[in-house]
Amino acid sequence: MSTYAIGDLQGCFEALHKLLDLIAFDPAHDRIWLVGDLVNRGADSLAVLRWARDMGDTVMAVLGNHDLHLLAVAEGFVKPHHNDTLGGILTAPDRDELLIWLRHRPLAHAGEGYFMVHAGLLPQWSTAQALVLAGEVEARLRAPNYRGFLAHMYGNHPDRWDENLHGIERLRLITNAMTRLRFCTPDGVMEFKTKGSPEQPPPGCVPWFQVPGRASIGSPIVFGHWSALGLRVETDCMALDTGCLWGGQLSALRLDDRRVFQVACAGLTGITHWQ
Repeated sequence: MSTYAIGDLQGCFEALHKLLDLIAFDPAHDRIWLVGDLVNRGADSLAVLRWARDMGDTVMAVLGNHDLHLLAVAEGFVKPHHNDTLGGILTAPDRDELLIWLRHRPLAHAGEGYFMVHAGLLPQWSTAQALVLAGEVEARLRAPNYRGFLAHMYGNHPDRWDENLHGIERLRLITNAMTRLRFCTPDGVMEFKTKGSPEQPPPGCVPWFQVPGRASIGSPIVFGHWSALGLRVETDCMALDTGCLWGGQLSALRLDDRRVFQVACAGLTGITHWQ
């Protein structure tokens, strides 16, 4: 049995099937980890979501920012962006079942010696603490009053961790760190505007995984979210968003031996850059 972690799908169902064929995926024996952003911008978000749901315990998917965006759009708290491709899900006969399933996905997952999150962790957090914090958001998303969280989920503040944060501000910070983080200052102030290369950070910032002395050093972390970062497989840092949506590749990392498998992606018509 093997476990494969797969980078951001964003509705690229055809590329997913090509990759599953490449790794000779056997659902009776193998397991799939998805790093989040299952949906949006790609051609077939509905098919991706149905496939992941129907695979049951064979697939472990964490929530990404696009997945949370779908939930917020579905509840009417934000309007779809002009380049969203969520309509198929929102009008599907099984829409409610799919959204409930998505709302019950974790924000982070640990197993087999690895920790998986969509974007990153703040330097103050160990992976053990991050799991506890993720659980706070997960509990709210699964509760009867989940709409209250989605209604106030958006915003860039607070932008730094404080154990004394409470209520929606605490939940928003945890969510932003785990689903949106790329750069931060060495003391953990998050910067959300910059999406480019890690070699060109905003002033005073570094990629979150390069913060000296971060509490999660030594814990192998699998993540996506950052297509400009590309594939990176290091001792405790495994970045898997290789820009499938933008005509790059869809990548799978076999956790057993860290072997990488990739397939070429068609990307979006007329799009030649990654975001």
